[in-house]
Amino acid sequence: MRSFRYYDFLMAGMVAVLLCSNLIGPAKVCTLALPLVGALSFGAGNLFFPISYIFGDVMTEVYGYARARRAIWAGFAAMVFATLMTQFILRVPPSPREPFNAVLQPALETVFGGTWRIVAASMLAYWVGDFVNSFVMAKMKLLTNGRHLWTRAWGSTICGQAVDSALFYPMAFYGIWTHQNLIAVMLFNFAFKVSVEVLFTPLTYLIVNSLKRAEDVDTYDHGTRFTPFSLKDEGERHRYHGVGEA
Repeated sequence: MRSFRYYDFLMAGMVAVLLCSNLIGPAKVCTLALPLVGALSFGAGNLFFPISYIFGDVMTEVYGYARARRAIWAGFAAMVFATLMTQFILRVPPSPREPFNAVLQPALETVFGGTWRIVAASMLAYWVGDFVNSFVMAKMKLLTNGRHLWTRAWGSTICGQAVDSALFYPMAFYGIWTHQNLIAVMLFNFAFKVSVEVLFTPLTYLIVNSLKRAEDVDTYDHGTRFTPFSLKDEGERHRYHGVGEA
């Protein structure tokens, strides 16, 4: 397996964004008043979670589906470990000799003690959504012969975020929120996440083209097995000659 100079940094960045947005962000609910729509509530983590999709797009575009698949599994394993660690720490009896624990323990439970529904929904939605995003990105690159990066960046995000939102919100909040509020929040968060991808398109172009030049590689997934259950390095790689994306 060929080693790359910047791949590990991208994977670490993706995992860091994923952990922060899923562990810290959901604890705070924000409300945004929009004209004609009214007040909409959403988890603060949604402000940063779309960045993980941009990491996924960049890795799939430059290094291929198989390399992105490894990063997705790394993120999933990190989420599982972080969840187990948090639940363990929350259940360790606090020392009665430390008065501050009387305030700290309830605060930790509020911030990190999400219900099993939210935790399970978050992990499943991330896993499925990211694999859909990477799959669509790789397939569209083959169909477009590597041209028009924006089409596959937007298309893959639309598909991935649609699956993510359709899985997470009903699993986490069905029966707790009203149907109207559930649908409104789901649609708003989907539109917001896709909008972040669209707004960051120039940056995506810059990073992708810079990485292709720096790594001297441009991966096409000819012959790749698009199964999520593998860690093999696959895909046909082409040397990059500094030609910008159309």
